[in-house]
Amino acid sequence: MTPTDTQEHTTYPLAFALTPSTTAREQAERERILADPGFGKHFTDHMVAIDWTIEDGWHDARVVPYGPLQIDPASSVLHYGQEIFEGLKAYRHEDGSIWTFRPEKNAERLQRSAHRLALPELSTEDFLESIRQVIAVDGSWVPSGGETSLYLRPFMIANEVFLGVRAANKVSYYVIASPAGAYFSQGVAPVKIWLSTEYSRAGRGGTGAAKCGGNYAASLLPQMEAYEHGCAQVLFLDGETGQHIDELGGMNVMFVYGSDRIVTPRLTGTILEGVTRDSILQLARDRGMTVEERDVTIDEWRDGVASGAITEVFACGTAAVVTPISQLKGADVEIGDAGAPAGAITLSLRQELTDIQYGRVPDRHGWLTRLDA
Repeated sequence: MTPTDTQEHTTYPLAFALTPSTTAREQAERERILADPGFGKHFTDHMVAIDWTIEDGWHDARVVPYGPLQIDPASSVLHYGQEIFEGLKAYRHEDGSIWTFRPEKNAERLQRSAHRLALPELSTEDFLESIRQVIAVDGSWVPSGGETSLYLRPFMIANEVFLGVRAANKVSYYVIASPAGAYFSQGVAPVKIWLSTEYSRAGRGGTGAAKCGGNYAASLLPQMEAYEHGCAQVLFLDGETGQHIDELGGMNVMFVYGSDRIVTPRLTGTILEGVTRDSILQLARDRGMTVEERDVTIDEWRDGVASGAITEVFACGTAAVVTPISQLKGADVEIGDAGAPAGAITLSLRQELTDIQYGRVPDRHGWLTRLDA
């Protein structure tokens, strides 16, 4: 019996029970936190929890006070790393309403990640409802002004108590939320990134396309190396040839050719299928730009910058949305100018996407979902 086989045991949609927190922060303390939340430092008063067993499927959906989890020392997630997560944001629009951006894409990616990690798949409907439940009780934690947001972190862990290399028969899903300040508080700033040649992020047939903690753990040592060389992020090459550009430790990468073409590494199973990536490519197509998803070598990057064919390079992801890249450094590589300003196309695509997310321009693709209605 597999996790997918138990879907028939689950009643959809799940009904959520609420246990209000008795220690919820007062308005004054909450406003103090929201005035300077940083990122991932503070958490709201409640969280969502849903249980799954191989016998009963998904059940016991609830909203409970935020707090520590009780995990047995033999819980399988601690020994075999069977876990996945997602990341999306809730935005407060000018009229006070609360929205999120393409959450069904996050739900679908969580399902793909679950399949790869042999975890049960949560339905899109229940994923969306779990997000709404957090906002229903903690909507006052969504900040307003600038590029602030409430970062939502759904995650799933195997928590059956056993030692043995097999898929767990007991799993829990949670959603926690954390207010986030503007990623670039002083304006969008280009960054230097470090080229890792000793380490790979993922291999073909591995978990590179799944959003699981192991992929990020594998990036931490080369990320430390990046910091030691004055770089903000690390870039990985493919694990087979060591020539093709894969992605950054937590972001996809894109290349602008002139004023009418964007090239990005194709999805080969080693690259995370980013929601921001997909959205940026669509906005570029809307402008009449040519979009190419294909293999890109480090030599093409070097030669393209040297010849002037590549005019801009940027990374994209949920946290920063779009980050201009000014220079790539490595043991034997130095491409670009560390002092170069952010490119015009990079900045305009970022502005257009954030304008959609915050409701400042029409949502012509139907990407926004209201959470407080």
